[in-house]
Amino acid sequence: MRRPGGGPLPRPRPTLADVAAAAKVSVSTASLAFSGAGPIAAATRQRVLDAAVELDYAGPNPLGRQLRRGRSGIVGVVVGDALKRSFRDPVSIQVLDGLVGTLGSLGLGVLLIPGPSDPTEPPVDPLVESAAMDVAVLMWGGTTDNPTLAALQRRGIRTVVVEGRRQEGVTTVGIDDRHGMTEATQHLLGLGHERIAVVTLPFDRDRRDGVVDADRLSRIDWEITRRRLAGVTDAGVTPVAIYETPASLVEHGKTAGFALLSGDDRPTAVVCQSDLLASGVVLAARELGLRVPEDVSVAGFDGLDLPWLAPDVLTSVVQPLAEKGAAVGHAVEDLLAGETPPYRELGVTLRIGTTTGPAPA
Repeated sequence: MRRPGGGPLPRPRPTLADVAAAAKVSVSTASLAFSGAGPIAAATRQRVLDAAVELDYAGPNPLGRQLRRGRSGIVGVVVGDALKRSFRDPVSIQVLDGLVGTLGSLGLGVLLIPGPSDPTEPPVDPLVESAAMDVAVLMWGGTTDNPTLAALQRRGIRTVVVEGRRQEGVTTVGIDDRHGMTEATQHLLGLGHERIAVVTLPFDRDRRDGVVDADRLSRIDWEITRRRLAGVTDAGVTPVAIYETPASLVEHGKTAGFALLSGDDRPTAVVCQSDLLASGVVLAARELGLRVPEDVSVAGFDGLDLPWLAPDVLTSVVQPLAEKGAAVGHAVEDLLAGETPPYRELGVTLRIGTTTGPAPA
């Protein structure tokens, strides 16, 4: 047969039934030949496989086989922000790399689901409510009341929360970021700094941009932001200013840097909850004619390699990004095996760079 335009019609894709007919066996016997399970003679199996080669039949649909076993073979990963913003953040990329590499070695696929990036958007992506997945991962999913986690729990989908609030029945993988922020702040105190400001990650889905007041400070919803800010106060410091940013991006750190460093009563040190934010503060200081660290010291969090910031190297709290992703992957593996993984917390270390120095006289 030919198409109306003159070309030949595509050859129909062979089915398992076609293979069974060619091998002169039942469809169930042909299925056993491909599965490698069940009672089937070696000669019969070979006859089925030979027929499959002759018909150019690749084998049963693996997704269908997984679904018949009650598995999709898919792990849903909710990235916690718009994908276009997440893929500009080396932290997200490196953690995802460790996670996807581990899941791939287990024969599992990944469905990336964006988180809400604007308060006007629905708090839960439709894929969270409908997509087939065996386990879900919430990247940066720690909030005091997470609607995505609630939706997954309603569906009965086991979930791993990354850096979230520890709670009964929820598997969590975290880092010791609170202590890391305490170490960074103590480092600044040891250099004689008394006027220390903080640049934070978002407080909640509103993703505001600006210096916060006491009322706003009492409304922190993101556990990561809360913990890292608590690490500063654990060091005995009351910040002279706290600047909230909408996301961990260089431009938001730069905006915060201009706001904090433009006045006469500027802080002598700024500690930031991410390296991208800290690098933005360094760039703002340079544009304002301030020397880093002679006029202002800047510390970050993540331990990223940022060669474009040369000649400076950020003083930063280093977290094991790829290892964290792998730990999340192994927690998924445990859940699929019917086990309950224990809470796992990875350590962090302080790396002294060129962006912190003695407080100006």
